[in-house]
Amino acid sequence: MRVALVAGSDAGHALPVLALAELLQDRGFDPVVYTGSGWIETAAARGLQVRELPGLGADRDDDDSDAGAKLGVRAARMCELLVPLLRRDPPDLVVCDVITVCGGWAAETLRIPWVELSPHPLYSPSRALPPIGSGLAPGTGVRGRLRDTLMRAATDRSIAVGRRQRESARRGIGLPTHEQVPAARLIATLPALEVPRSDWPAEAEIVGPLLWEPTGVVFTPPPGDAPVVVIAPSTATTGAAGLAETALEALAPDLLGRPVRAVVSGLAPEVSDLPSWAIAGHGRQDLLLAGAALVICGGGHGMLAKSLIAGVPQVLVPGGGDQWELAQRARRWGCAEVVRPVTVQGLSASCRKVLDSTSFAESARRAGSSAADTVDPVAVCARAAGGPSASLLSVACD
Repeated sequence: MRVALVAGSDAGHALPVLALAELLQDRGFDPVVYTGSGWIETAAARGLQVRELPGLGADRDDDDSDAGAKLGVRAARMCELLVPLLRRDPPDLVVCDVITVCGGWAAETLRIPWVELSPHPLYSPSRALPPIGSGLAPGTGVRGRLRDTLMRAATDRSIAVGRRQRESARRGIGLPTHEQVPAARLIATLPALEVPRSDWPAEAEIVGPLLWEPTGVVFTPPPGDAPVVVIAPSTATTGAAGLAETALEALAPDLLGRPVRAVVSGLAPEVSDLPSWAIAGHGRQDLLLAGAALVICGGGHGMLAKSLIAGVPQVLVPGGGDQWELAQRARRWGCAEVVRPVTVQGLSASCRKVLDSTSFAESARRAGSSAADTVDPVAVCARAAGGPSASLLSVACD
């Protein structure tokens, strides 16, 4: 069974798609990933087939600050470029990243079953929750429910503008105005990071985080027996700036009150004047976290999920995008401290608080253990593809 997987080039969206492709390949599927060209060589070294997704770059007249335009006008342009590629080498199923909607639109055009992949919790608006991004827990009582209703009304206007942009873009490429519901939605997160809602979509399945290490390099932390603290600056353009430098200042022994061993981990971390108790580089984060006592990061889903699966608590310095939402969910779970605005003294105090208490690590382990209550994403893909062979594969996966 051939599966085409479509995602943009940002690590937070490309890596989960590569993880799913590897799972599919290990189970006898024939996956082809369409994403940014920067991932082709890395994925090929792991035996995955990756092709460049056409149209990813912005045109001169594109406004990257307009999310509605990126999810509409650019998606339509990318769809028209992707359709001939899929037609030439037809898949049985398309898996489309939640913000790379050209994949789903191309599947609609070619009448191929398709699945949406959310590499984070379900962010669809809900009548049971405050707007996603507020970081607020669902309101309780009359006042709480009224607050949520008024906040949803305020955001509904922006949502309506984006919907009209997408409808116009779809008409322009010959698709019906009303968007098709995917055969399934893979919600690639931990149940602990979800917020219960009464209007959960029937086609949505929590499949657990899809994590993929883009390197085989293994970190060797600085020598000694002091706790290991992982500093992971965000890969997103909206992440907090200067996190590594600020964190290293906050972890200085004279300010923190104890020695630690720090590892600045990222795709290409650039940190100058590292102290003797710190290193920086690109290495396997899963193995590094197995021996870590604390993670300092922005709260992006990938690093947050890795930390929780390893049972490691966090100090979160959220930037833009969904980082504030995720940081507040982790804080409410009891596994993280949140620092914003960030100061060296404030960050140091939060690190000291987490290192001094066992409750944060215990909560992180409980959150990570919720991964056991998830659905197999390969089985979901097999069912979504339909057909007799898919039924047999689904049974085998289950």
